[in-house]
Amino acid sequence: MDHSDPVGEEARLLVSNAPIRAPVNHARDVHVLSFAFLLIFLAYGAAQNLESTVNTEEDLGTTSLGILYLSFTFFSLVASLVVRALGTKNALVLGTTGYWLFIAANLKPTWFTMIPASVYLGFAASIIWVGQGTYLTSTARNHARNNGLHEGTIIGNFNGEFWGVFASHQVIGNIISLVVLRNETGGRTNGTTILFIIFLCIVTLGIALMCFLRKEDSKEEEPSLSSSSLRASILSLSKSVVAPLTDVRMILAIPLIAYSGLQAAFVWAKFTKEVVTPSLGVSGVGGAMAIYGASDAICSLVAGRLTSGLPSITFLVSGGTVVQAIVFTWLLLGQSETLGAVYLFLISALLGIGDGVFNTQLNALIGILFKHDTEGAFAQLKVWQSASISVVFFLSPYISMDAMLVCILSVLCLSYVCFVTLTVWVEKSFSSTF
Repeated sequence: MDHSDPVGEEARLLVSNAPIRAPVNHARDVHVLSFAFLLIFLAYGAAQNLESTVNTEEDLGTTSLGILYLSFTFFSLVASLVVRALGTKNALVLGTTGYWLFIAANLKPTWFTMIPASVYLGFAASIIWVGQGTYLTSTARNHARNNGLHEGTIIGNFNGEFWGVFASHQVIGNIISLVVLRNETGGRTNGTTILFIIFLCIVTLGIALMCFLRKEDSKEEEPSLSSSSLRASILSLSKSVVAPLTDVRMILAIPLIAYSGLQAAFVWAKFTKEVVTPSLGVSGVGGAMAIYGASDAICSLVAGRLTSGLPSITFLVSGGTVVQAIVFTWLLLGQSETLGAVYLFLISALLGIGDGVFNTQLNALIGILFKHDTEGAFAQLKVWQSASISVVFFLSPYISMDAMLVCILSVLCLSYVCFVTLTVWVEKSFSSTF
């Protein structure tokens, strides 16, 4: 007697013949994101380094950068809302257009081209960086979940790869500038125009590469434009801006976030102008920044690989703090204008190491601690970073080198005390739940 179930047999056959979905290669999206940012920022970073030397009329270059970061600060307050509305991939692609426009404006730099381009780039930068932090964290979480891996380790590894590749933009961009402008003596020249055309082409390639990103499987990747959802998003804006500031963890992280922007702006605005140039000349800026970028890239890769959770973040941030405290004390006490090339290149490398540590660890820290509101947390990261950067650019012409170094050392001490308090508080809160 045949007891077989023809319906069940047919179902089993359908299941056995169903195609097996291959797991999504999330690492591929990290590669695409990293190299797209590399292309865009090797052009923008080198252009930013040249602003104060090629656009000197009425301090157009320095003023435009100050306005850029002031705009960046303001728009970062609403960036999380824009990223949620657009979806992270669309926000990343739209954000690239600001860098294209800014470099294009440098082909004919006037107050009527540079200032509007700077304001728009502030908006574009706010959404591209909030989108980057959100996309990278979402990608890491999906990769860890799909492959049964430790989430904190994957977030650290992905951030290490991104910031390692990203930091190398200083090396490549400055080498391109050095080659194209090697016979130039300063100011606007034909070589400068050719250089910005090259940068414009490179940014275009970066925009094209960004379009190959896949949308992540997360709720913000499907933007909704219905009136009800739009009203809800607008009503939630105040929560996105204010809520992180009511979180003790964010309050304690803000000083270190602000310091990370402060130390980076010091390198761009003060170190190259008042330390490197008097000792090595304008041509030495490219070499010093290339070494800075190389050490930043290597340190980012290593620090990312060593990141597995809050204890490793604490250890690495402590190391970066010690390194930068030594460098700034050295500059304050060591008569920086008389330092030789070897010492200046060593200082450049140490500054790059500190920047690599703070970039990777702050992004990993935000991704680990603020899972409930990733966009809002990364928006706060960029608000405080860009605000401190804009302050340095605006005050740089009016504050002495020694005064700037004293301020940096003071903020570094304050930020480290707050960071240690944060880690102790989080560890205590976590252990008390078990």
